[in-house]
Amino acid sequence: MPSKSRFTSREWWILGAVGLGAFMAALDGSIVNVVVPVIGKQFHAPVADVEWIVTIYLLVVSATLLTFGRLGDMQGHKGSYLTGFVVFAASSVVCGLAPSLVLLVAARGVQAIGAAMLYANSPAILTGAFPGEVRGRVLGLQATMTYLGLTIGPPIGGWLAQAFTWRAVFYINIPISIAALLVGWRFIPSDAGSGRSERFDLPGAATFSVGLVALMLVLDQGHAWGWTSALALGLFALALVALVAFLRIERTAAYPMLDLTLFADQRFSASTAAALLNYVAVYTLVFLMPFYLINGRGLPVAVTGLVLASQSLVMAVVAPLSGALSDRVGPRLLTSIGMFTLAVGLGLLGSLGPTTSIAFVVVALAVCGLGTGVFIAPNNSALMGAAPKHRQGIASGMLAEARNVGMVLGVGMAGAILATLERGNAVAGLFRGVSVSFYAAAAVALLGMFTAIFAPDA
Repeated sequence: MPSKSRFTSREWWILGAVGLGAFMAALDGSIVNVVVPVIGKQFHAPVADVEWIVTIYLLVVSATLLTFGRLGDMQGHKGSYLTGFVVFAASSVVCGLAPSLVLLVAARGVQAIGAAMLYANSPAILTGAFPGEVRGRVLGLQATMTYLGLTIGPPIGGWLAQAFTWRAVFYINIPISIAALLVGWRFIPSDAGSGRSERFDLPGAATFSVGLVALMLVLDQGHAWGWTSALALGLFALALVALVAFLRIERTAAYPMLDLTLFADQRFSASTAAALLNYVAVYTLVFLMPFYLINGRGLPVAVTGLVLASQSLVMAVVAPLSGALSDRVGPRLLTSIGMFTLAVGLGLLGSLGPTTSIAFVVVALAVCGLGTGVFIAPNNSALMGAAPKHRQGIASGMLAEARNVGMVLGVGMAGAILATLERGNAVAGLFRGVSVSFYAAAAVALLGMFTAIFAPDA
């Protein structure tokens, strides 16, 4: 079959509608991460409390991704995707108006439901609308929109926080949601799904959500509660029981929430594991760098945003090139190189101290961006290509699940190391915690490199 070199006008609009969703979600995440220290200061909240602004979002997204992926397979991906914009925009208004940290965290939980609808359906929409021969290129272009959001988010967030207040960063989601909703309604093709012939696996959805949330919660907060505390041990036990029950249900369910036979494909299972490890490493960086730059080095929020933009700007340039190249040479070589490069960048960040030049920080972040940009699109293409057409929603959900579980684990690992080393000496502990966390993340990235090697090209 000849290679397709050009997209039709309608295909560009479809890519634009999905790209706007990816852009908005990335923009929101990068902005919120930058202003978390500012929000903590206004509400006079310690790191352990303000961390919930990030953690609750990731927990809820992770708990609902498979549900919305499965519902997309059953009822059509377009409807679920567009509904996600409505939920995301409405909850963003509440986030901006929140008078307390508790209400802000609650609104972020609702916002996460809208995000899960977007994450769980966007790769399936693209995979269904474009032929397999350009899948890497398309997913690379979607990744570029994600990285553009990550690139401009920090400087825009810093400027909004300084020019207005941190509340303004949530309102920027509203016009983007409206634009994406209108474009998506007009151009994304409707898909009927398989709802009439298949039933929704409610027991599977319930046990998975309970088990995953319990596990992620204790991994994220265990360092604060004490790993042998009654609460931590109780949540571990709940997670174990619920997830074992989930696996038993999925083995016998006529229409399972998660088709476990997908993991028999080495390409699917290795790509999922590599994605998980990638985001553990990357989100350690995303969570810690604002604390290092703002609290440790005393940089203004706006300057911090510009420094952080170096990573995502490189990713935005590299991702579509890597995606297009993977369509020709296969994903395995690129994913392995990408994870190794990320490990090198994180190793460089591990040497950060109180007097490290900002130019060195920018270069190290750019190396991390290069590695991530090379990795993402080929790995996503391999994972989506390994799933049959009627399981694209589940595959999308697993891809996003790996991302968000990795994010929570990354935040939890960094938070645990930072909180432990800050005790008794907050200033020295901050720099020591940042260094140890980045070296740990580099080790995770190296493990991801070896995992990617075991994902065959086809």
